[in-house]
Amino acid sequence: QVQVVESGGGLVQAGGSLRLSCTASGLTFERYAMGWFRQAPGKEREGVLCISWSGGTTYYADSVKGRFTISRDNAKNTLYLQMNSLKPEDTAMYYCAAEYRYCSVSPNYWGRGTQVTVSS
Repeated sequence: QVQVVESGGGLVQAGGSLRLSCTASGLTFERYAMGWFRQAPGKEREGVLCISWSGGTTYYADSVKGRFTISRDNAKNTLYLQMNSLKPEDTAMYYCAAEYRYCSVSPNYWGRGTQVTVSS
């Protein structure tokens, strides 16, 4: 059974940083593309960043370029999202998701999310 679990969310002031983590079990992590998505209250879910099984990065949201970085540690079955220069508009529930090999806007496996709140 595949399990995807996010952690690291919290409350931070504008301009601050947070690092989200995501662990995945029940799958061969190194063969999966891993992505971060977010959903703000009253808005549709949007893709943020994705990293393929081979390490290629895809940005889904132009608004995070230069501020957010995605990385993975296959030895730890863990995905990271480093978020710097946070803005109030980054406030959302952040979800981690897994798809076999290549990045997808509709991955198969999802976590339950971790809340990020940025105060102004």
